[in-house]
Amino acid sequence: MNRAAFCLSLMLFFSMSIFGQTSSEKVQKTAELFVSAYNAKDYVPFEREFNAKMKAAVPSVNLKEFLDGLHRELGEISKLGSPQLSAPTVGNFPTEFERGKMVVMVTLDAEGKIAGFRITAPPAAKPKNSSRNKTKLILPFKGEWLVVWGGDTPEQNYHQDAPNQRFAFDLLKVGAEGKGHKGDGSKNEDYYAFDQEIIAPADGVVTYVVDGIHDNKPGEMNRMLAAGNMVIIKHPEGDYSLFAHFKQNSVRVRVGDKVAKGQTIGLCGNSGNSSEPHLHFQIQNAPFFEDEGTMKVFFEKMSIKRDGKTETKTDYSPVKGDFVSQN
Repeated sequence: MNRAAFCLSLMLFFSMSIFGQTSSEKVQKTAELFVSAYNAKDYVPFEREFNAKMKAAVPSVNLKEFLDGLHRELGEISKLGSPQLSAPTVGNFPTEFERGKMVVMVTLDAEGKIAGFRITAPPAAKPKNSSRNKTKLILPFKGEWLVVWGGDTPEQNYHQDAPNQRFAFDLLKVGAEGKGHKGDGSKNEDYYAFDQEIIAPADGVVTYVVDGIHDNKPGEMNRMLAAGNMVIIKHPEGDYSLFAHFKQNSVRVRVGDKVAKGQTIGLCGNSGNSSEPHLHFQIQNAPFFEDEGTMKVFFEKMSIKRDGKTETKTDYSPVKGDFVSQN
């Protein structure tokens, strides 16, 4: 090999090593920065590394509320595991908390700033799809709503393709004309579901709250914070109910609050991965989104209207096309 070729090869090797290591090392250091900031309950150093989109999507107050709630639920981080890199700038770190194990995901942009951050439960050891709720539930709203997505097949329920949402429902309020909105639907206020009260389907304790994410303009979605404003309630039987897409600053409960069946917990909105105001509702066996953790949901008693006929159902799991109301 001549000297020029050798130098070129050396330069290429050096560049690949340095830049490859820089990406993975930066992800590692960012994760370590999170652990340090989290355990100290001083989140500012970590937040400083957010890029502009993350800063806009996750205001300081929401980051603090989320991480403080995580402290109460799981305690401090005791060990940060070795990452699984799904890309040079995307790391998934198995993480041991005092009271549980989670996965911390960090995504960096081209400038090395934080473009994505997520904490989820680790993959389930075995499927739990055959399970159903143990808690006796009422519908989580007042009046009549339409099941837009719900059921056991992809045709009935597009959530079937998402393991951590498989048996979720998407629900809308519909007007007499059969549409979900009045006027041209260009404003959230045009939608019948917007500002409607969402209620606790059973007694429980609030374990997780997000409340400050802005509502989308109809037709637009915030994919970075998919659930938007959300609430999770743990019920005495061990089930967790999860509600997503609340209206910004409308949540009326906080982590640790005891709630009673039928109590208003917030107002329906259009935050997160939502193109129009609606309620996303699911029951799961874990305090966070968990693959294979969702259960098929049966409600204790309700009225069902379908094809012009109304009937009372007990221990029923609604499907797409059902108009449902509390009996």
